[in-house]
Amino acid sequence: MDIFYDKVIADPKLKPFFDGVDMTRQRNKQRAFLTYAFGGTINYSGKNIRDAHKHLVQKGMNSTHFDAVMGHLGNTLQELSVPDDLIQEAAQIAMSVKNDVLDR
Repeated sequence: MDIFYDKVIADPKLKPFFDGVDMTRQRNKQRAFLTYAFGGTINYSGKNIRDAHKHLVQKGMNSTHFDAVMGHLGNTLQELSVPDDLIQEAAQIAMSVKNDVLDR
């Protein structure tokens, strides 16, 4: 999460969406969500994906931003030497929620 969010926050297109966000809390929520999304223990108790991102869509988040986050996720996983098949699985899971994230 740390490497991933460091990349996201360093991206000038994405940084404004994280202004005022408690990043320790954000990292923990994302870690819990991804653990659940990949079949691990259900420790995520946050909002559903659509509701959690609705305010960001209202701030202008769109497909360009989603794709940038996906790029940072893929780059992070490659940097961590995650096998390509698992990176593809992560991408498929992330893409499966794109419409919810973008409130479509």
